[in-house]
Amino acid sequence: MLKRFLAVITLGLVAFTAQAADYQVLSKPGRIDKPGMIEVREFFWYGCPHCYHLEPYMATWLKTKPADVNFVRTPAAMNPVWEQNARAFYTAETLGIMEKTHGPLFQAINVGQQRLFDKESLVRFYSGFGANSANFNSLYNSFAVSGKVAQSKALAQHYALDGVPAVIVNGKYLIKGSDAKVTKVINELIAKERLLLAKKK
Repeated sequence: MLKRFLAVITLGLVAFTAQAADYQVLSKPGRIDKPGMIEVREFFWYGCPHCYHLEPYMATWLKTKPADVNFVRTPAAMNPVWEQNARAFYTAETLGIMEKTHGPLFQAINVGQQRLFDKESLVRFYSGFGANSANFNSLYNSFAVSGKVAQSKALAQHYALDGVPAVIVNGKYLIKGSDAKVTKVINELIAKERLLLAKKK
């Protein structure tokens, strides 16, 4: 019964279809990590097919990311299943292996159909990339990782997110979508924010 319930809420939250990217101005702007820079924050879940579809576009965009832009990957932790992957992301980040495991984990779940949604299976996956199992286990529920997961939850709630992928630009604009139009809109909003910042100087 619990597994069925979690499956329902998981599928219910992966609600954003591969629609044309657009944006909305948020009624409650959020704080950004590095004032003075333009923040692009991507909320995602490894088990979300639309997030997987968006990933190569974001990866290409990152190769030419402007120097005045701070990009933040934020694993959504909007239900108990998603939280397991969020904890794994922050654990891998702490261990310095997030960059080399980010794409492979997307691939393993969405193409390989591996059910990597619990601590035990995630430990096995990351150990294949050099993670020490004991270190991974100790970090997984640590204060530092739990704090980052809590921040992810708080941000998703603040921005009133109801699914992923979701990209927030400078705490002001929400972009939904999973194709090349997303990065096009990101660039347009960066240019808009850059002009606003220039006027304040």
